[in-house]
Order: sequence, then C-alpha cells, then structure tokens
Amino acid sequence: MGFDLAKALHKKAEVETARLQAFTFQQRARAISLIAKDHGLNPAAVAGALAVCPDAELIDRLAAAIGLAPAATAAAFTQALATARQHLVAEQGDPTPHRLA
Repeated sequence: MGFDLAKALHKKAEVETARLQAFTFQQRARAISLIAKDHGLNPAAVAGALAVCPDAELIDRLAAAIGLAPAATAAAFTQALATARQHLVAEQGDPTPHRLA
C-alpha cells in the first residue's frame, strides 16, 4: 500500500473549498442580519429569506425589505460584509487556505 499524493491533494482541495464556501455563506448571512438589525427588522427572518437568493437579486430584494434605494443598500451591504468578515475572523480564524509548503 503506497501513499497516493494526488488523492491526498484532491481531498485537501475539497476540504478547503468546503471550508471557504461555508465561511462565505456565513459572512453573507451575517451581513444581511446586520443590515436588518440596523433597520429594526427581525435579523433571522430577513437573513433566512435572503441568504440563499441569487447574487443578482440580493441587493434589490434587500432594498425592498429595508426600504432603501438599491445604491444605498449596495453601499450598506458592502460595509456590512466587511464588518461580518471581521466578526467571523475573530470567532473562527482567518479563512485563508492553508499552504502545504
């Protein structure tokens, strides 16, 4: 029985991809929650409804939910993404992939 380097690297890539996708989803959901909370809405309900919507529709649907113009909502969402990333990095650590060498 030998060590299969290709299989090990493929497994590492799968694990890293899943970890990064989970972090991105958590960041997006938390950003939506932050915006909802700032506008007096139920963060869990708004994030639950919008966290899985397509990227192309997110800003328009979020703008309709909070009652802001799409341009203002896009700016608020960008800021909320940065804040959410800071919170998640503090809680979970940096999501940057781990290099082998």
